[in-house]
Amino acid sequence: MADAEPAEYLPGDVEAVREALVAWYEDDHREFPWRRTDDPYEILVSEVMSQQTQLGRVVEAWEAFLDRWPTVEDLAAADRADVVGFWTDHRLGYNNRAKYLEVGPPDRPRGGGETAEADGEFPQTPDGLEELMGVGPYTANAVASFAFNDGDAVVDTNVKRVLYRAFDVPDDDAAFEAVAAALMPEGESRVWNNAIMELGGVACEQSPKCDSAGCPWREWCSAYESGDFTAPDVPTQPEFEGSRRQMRGRVVRALKEDDELALDDLGPRVRVDYTPDGEYGRDWLRGLAADLADDGLVELEERTETTVVRLRR
Repeated sequence: MADAEPAEYLPGDVEAVREALVAWYEDDHREFPWRRTDDPYEILVSEVMSQQTQLGRVVEAWEAFLDRWPTVEDLAAADRADVVGFWTDHRLGYNNRAKYLEVGPPDRPRGGGETAEADGEFPQTPDGLEELMGVGPYTANAVASFAFNDGDAVVDTNVKRVLYRAFDVPDDDAAFEAVAAALMPEGESRVWNNAIMELGGVACEQSPKCDSAGCPWREWCSAYESGDFTAPDVPTQPEFEGSRRQMRGRVVRALKEDDELALDDLGPRVRVDYTPDGEYGRDWLRGLAADLADDGLVELEERTETTVVRLRR
C-alpha cells in the first residue's frame, strides 16, 4: 500500500461495520453443504471444485465425490484415471485441478496422498497447508479458515470489488490485503470470510443488488452514495442514471451532511427538477424515504405541515 494505512479507508466505527455484515450473513445466506462441515478434506474438495465452476453445479459433484471417496485415505488409494474421469463427467473444468486432490508421483504425493501418509492429519495453518503439493495460497487459507477457524482474511475478486466500492480502497493488491486484514475480527476467519464472500456473491456482484439483497454496508458505502459502481472487474459504469438506486444514494449522501432535512429541503438535493406538487415531488420523495426507512437506513418524523427525514443512528 503506497504510503497509506488501512485506517485511511475504513469508517470510523469499524465494529459497527463488522457487526452489520456478520448479522446479515447469519440471518440469511445461501446454503451450501460445505458450509455445514469443518472437515478439512471435505472443504478442500469444495475449494478445488469451486475454482471457475458455478457453485450450483459444484453441490451435486461434491456430494457424489465424497460418496465415492469419503476420506482422504480413500482418495489416496484411488486410480488417477478414475479421479480425472469423475472430473470430466461432472463438467468441473480443467482436469489438472483434479490432480490437486489425487495421488501424484511416488517421490512426492499430491494433496490426498501426502495427508494420507501423515495418518490423514491436515496442517491447520495457511502456511502448513500450502506445503501440500498442489495447494496454493488461496486454497490453503480457505481450508485454514473454514476447517480450523485459523485463516487470514480472504482476498479474491469478489472481496476486492466490495472493498473498492464500499471504502474506496485503491486497485492495489497490497492495499486490498491490508484493509481486508484490518476489517476481519481476530479469531473469526470462518464466519467473516464466508460473510464477506457472500456479500460479493449476492449483493455486490458486477451488477449490484444493493437494495434487493439488503446490503448491510449501504450506510457506509461510497458507491451506494455516488451511484458509481465501477470496480476493478467492472471497467464501465452500469446504467444507473436516474434510477431509484441513484436517488436513494443521493438521499443518504444529503443526510450525512445535515442532521435532518424536511422533504422540501431534501428534494432539490436529490433531483434538480424537484417541485413539491410535481411528478418528482413530496409524494415521490416520501415514498423513496419510506423505502429507506423500511431498510433501517433513515427515520421519518411527521411534523406540522412537513415530514422530516434523518439518518438512523
